[in-house]
Order: sequence, then C-alpha cells, then structure tokens
Amino acid sequence: MVSMTKLTSIPLTGAQFRISAGDYSAAVTELGAGLREFRYRDRPVITEYGPDELPPGAAGQLLAPWPNRIDGGRYTIDGVSHQLDLSEPAQGNAIHGLTRWVGWQEAEHAAEAVRLRHVLYGSAGYPFCLELAAEYRLSATEGLHVSVTAANPGSHPAPYGTGQHPYLTTGAPLVDGCELLLPAARWLRPGDRGIPRGEPEDVTGTPYDFREPRLVADTRIDHAFTALTTGPDGRAWAQLSSADVRVAFWAGQGYRWLQVFTGDALDPAHRRRAIAIEPMTCPPNSFATGIDLLILQPGDSITHEWGIAVRHS
Repeated sequence: MVSMTKLTSIPLTGAQFRISAGDYSAAVTELGAGLREFRYRDRPVITEYGPDELPPGAAGQLLAPWPNRIDGGRYTIDGVSHQLDLSEPAQGNAIHGLTRWVGWQEAEHAAEAVRLRHVLYGSAGYPFCLELAAEYRLSATEGLHVSVTAANPGSHPAPYGTGQHPYLTTGAPLVDGCELLLPAARWLRPGDRGIPRGEPEDVTGTPYDFREPRLVADTRIDHAFTALTTGPDGRAWAQLSSADVRVAFWAGQGYRWLQVFTGDALDPAHRRRAIAIEPMTCPPNSFATGIDLLILQPGDSITHEWGIAVRHS
C-alpha cells in the first residue's frame, strides 16, 4: 500500500518577510530577496504583485552579481573567457545576474527590518564565490533604506556589480501625467538588443533631460543614465510627482548609474503605469567593457545603499 502525504502549499516567491514603521510597510520575499510590496498609508509606492505570482517585468528584484545585460553572455577576466547562460534568449543576452530566482535565507527579522543572505557558489559561467546580504529597513520618518553587501570568501578575484528594479508609482493611472526629476547629465544610447552603443552623451537638448522636474508626457525611456548630481548627503535624488504626492528615490555612493524605464514594452496591465528607477553600480555590458566593473579581491567586501520616501506637498 502506497501512503501519500499532502504537502503544505508554498507560494511561488517563498516565505514572506513583513516589516513596518509608522505609516510605512513592506514585504520582502525569500525568492531573490525581492521587494514585493512597499506602501505608505496603505497605498502602493511601487508596482506590487501577489506572493504566489512572479514579479512582472522584474519588479522589485535584486540583481547580482551584475545588473542589466551582458552581450552574448560573454566576458573575459584576467585573460580567461567565460560564457554565461543566455537568460534573455530572444535577445541573446545574459540578464540581471544569478540570484533573483534562488532562495535567500533569513539572517535577522525584526518589526522594522529584515536581513536575508545567500551564498553564490561557482558555476561554469561565473567560477567565483560571493557571500551576499540584503537588508531592508523602514523608518517612520525616512521611509525605506536598502543595504546590499557582497563579500568574496573565495580564492579568486571576483567581478561584481549590483542593481535593483523598483517601479515607482504616485497612484496616478499613467506616468504620462507625472513629473519626473532625474539628476543625470549623461545617457547611453541603447542598441536594438539593449546593449549600449558608444559613449555616454550629454542629455542637453534631448528628450531625456529631466534635471529640472517636468512632465513625462509621451516620452519613452529605457536608458542608462550617469554623471549623477549628488547632494550634501552624498546621495543622488530622483523624484516622481503627481497632485500632492512626491515619491523621492535616492541612490547612495557607488551607484553611479540609474536605469530608467517607462514600461512601454510591458503587458497592457503594467504598461506606463509606473517608472522603474533602478540604481546600478555599473552600466549594461560592464562585464565585457569593464566600465565601472568592481573586482572583489579575496577577503574584500562592499556595501551599497539606496532608498525611497514619500513626501506630501
């Protein structure tokens, strides 16, 4: 006689880690240490999705050990060539790193903060070892603060970059009616496959100059921006506004790039409903070009920080 046991149902994104402080609340997933939900006064500040759904358009996903794309998945480090799996097969690219579809382990969990960790072991396309940690912390006055740490416990220098993929929303039905402030003086012209062409260009006189707040209107954006202006706190501040709501996004030191995406390529339910402002330590294809690529020596570690707060006019 065969005995069958009914297993407990597990959502697609694994365990859910909820935190709150003041008017803010958030949910972080075991899958990829992703930011699934972030709310202010119970209104969404980012594109959300259910615990038993996969993140649409990479919403809220943490990207490591590289953000964005690697052309053909090929790169060379110290004279040795490597070939990554093409996780964006239609375009022939490796996209968004290796950790967003794996389980992360709970390290600490309190009412206002959660810290998850993941050990990335070597693979055929990435024969390096990293210890990764992601901490999400809420403050009643400052909103969301995210810290991403990578350490190299291995014996070989490891190429590294990181980014994250939050889509910001003010609650407006479309981003067309929102004002965008983007503190970036240069942009990268993308190719047909999302791989940039040429050097960063001045935004002056282009549709991508948002250094002064103005309406998004019908501008289509899916570009990497750099030459970021920082304030006295060392942070680069962007802002999405409509009516009396201002969603303020900041990227800390080491995030030298912002990928901004108006969602035009998404399905109709998500198209132009929110704007992704993605902090990145390096631009697309940096594993191949070496631009702003970090090399973590054995024993080294590095931390990057970003956050979001809501302001009312």
